[in-house]
Amino acid sequence: MFRGLSPDIDLQRVFGGQVAGQALVAASRTVDPDRTINSLHAYFLRPGDPKVPILYEVDRLRDGRSFTTRRVVAIQHGRPIFNLSASFHVPEGGYSHQFEMPTDITPPEGLGDFATRWAPYAEQLGDWYHRPRPIDVRYVDWNPEDRSKPLPPRHRVWAKANGVLPDDPVLHACIVTYLSDMTLLDTALLPHPGTFMNQGVQMASLDHAMWFHRPFRADDWLLYDQDTPSASDGRGIARGVFFTSAGDLAISVVQEGLIRPTDRTPA
Repeated sequence: MFRGLSPDIDLQRVFGGQVAGQALVAASRTVDPDRTINSLHAYFLRPGDPKVPILYEVDRLRDGRSFTTRRVVAIQHGRPIFNLSASFHVPEGGYSHQFEMPTDITPPEGLGDFATRWAPYAEQLGDWYHRPRPIDVRYVDWNPEDRSKPLPPRHRVWAKANGVLPDDPVLHACIVTYLSDMTLLDTALLPHPGTFMNQGVQMASLDHAMWFHRPFRADDWLLYDQDTPSASDGRGIARGVFFTSAGDLAISVVQEGLIRPTDRTPA
C-alpha cells in the first residue's frame, strides 16, 4: 500500500499523468531493481480529487524468470479511480530495429519555452500561465494563432524535466509517464478548428498504454512525435513515440480520450 499526494494548486481534478506516474512508482517499489519497466496499460475510471491523498494498492500478480507483472488500483473516497497493469523485464539481447527519427524539425534550442510561446495569452490563461513548470515543453509544428483552421493530424514537441535528476531509472520512467499525458490528447483536436485551449470541448483521458524500448533520461531532450489516426463517437485516439536526442526510439504511447463538444445539439 502506498499513498500519493497532489500538488497544492487549484485544479478541478487530478492530472491523469500524475496518477499514472505515481502508480508506476508504487508498482516499481515492489519489483527487484534488476528489472525495468517494459510496458504499462491503464484505465482512468473516475476523476481524482486533488484535495485528498490517493491510496495505491499493489497486487503482485507474477514473478517469472524474465518478466514481473503488477496490478495497481488507485483509490479515493473508497472507490477506484484508476487501474494500472505494468510489466517489468530483465534486460536481454536479441533482434533490434526501429523507425528513424524525423529530421525536418527545429532543435529545442531554436524554439521558445512555455513562457515565451504563451506570453501573448498570459492574461487569458491566468494562473495556468504563472505556475512553475517542472517539465519544459517546446512545440515544433504549430502556433496558437494557427488553431482557427484545420491542422494536419500530427504534433511534435521537445520535452524534458527541468534540472538534473538522480541516476534512478524508475524516476526517469515515472517522469516520462507523467509528461506523456501532457500533449497527447490535444493532438486529436488539431484537425478541428476552433478548439484553441479546448474551449467548448470536454476532454478526459480514458486509457493509456506505453511500451519502453531503449534507455533514456527524462532530463535530456526527448522528441515526442504524435499523431491521431481517428476521432469519432465522442472519442479520439492519439499515438506517440519518444526519440532521444541521439535518435534512439525509446518509448511508444497510445491513448484514447473523450473529446466531446459541449455545444452538442441532440439529433
